[in-house]
This record gives sequence, C-alpha cells and structure tokens, in this order.
Amino acid sequence: MATTGQLTTHVLDTAHGCPAAGLRIELWLLDEPIRSLIATMTTNADGRTEQPLLTQGALKPGYYELLFFVGAYFRAQDAQLPEPLFLDLIPIQFGVADANAHYHVPLLVSPWSYSTYRGS
Repeated sequence: MATTGQLTTHVLDTAHGCPAAGLRIELWLLDEPIRSLIATMTTNADGRTEQPLLTQGALKPGYYELLFFVGAYFRAQDAQLPEPLFLDLIPIQFGVADANAHYHVPLLVSPWSYSTYRGS
C-alpha cells in the first residue's frame, strides 16, 4: 500500500488500554461556507479503518474535519458513565497543504480526555 497522498487514522482507548473497535467516524471537507460529508466509517478490531479515509487523487489541499463519535463508543463499553457525558463528539479540524503527503491523524481518548497529533 502506498504511503503518500493519503489520509489515515487510528483510535486508541486509553481508559481500557486497547484499540477502540467499532467507533464511528465521519470525514468532512470544510470548504467555507459549505461543509461536505465525504465518508462515514467504523474502526476495526485494531482501532483503524479498513481502508485509508482518502487516497492519492482524492486527497486535496484544504481544510478537513474528522468527527469521532466517542460517546456512543464509551456508552457501549461502560454503562456506569454519568449523563451527560463529558465527551460525546470530538471534532478534529486540520489542514492538508500537500496532497502527495501522508496525513495520519490518530486519536488517543478516554471518557475524560483526548489528544491527537500528526503521525506517520
């Protein structure tokens, strides 16, 4: 699989120390004033999507948003969480400057915190 010109993600459940399997993700193109839903996917047993979110040719320079449905994921894991949840939907907005580069946007998440970075 090519490692250039693509967008990938990986979700790790830091509360349980495992990949976040079965977590819904939406990918949006932010082309102000219009937001366009590009794809909806669910993470596999490794916390990754089966295919890159965007591949070479589909990845264009611009602003994007990954929307992670962590509330539904954590509700399915632990019925003892308070309502409303502290974190429900996590939007990560980022820019793509080079359509030939690999943009990897991992999410490390618990019911109370999250972090992200540009990975490789």
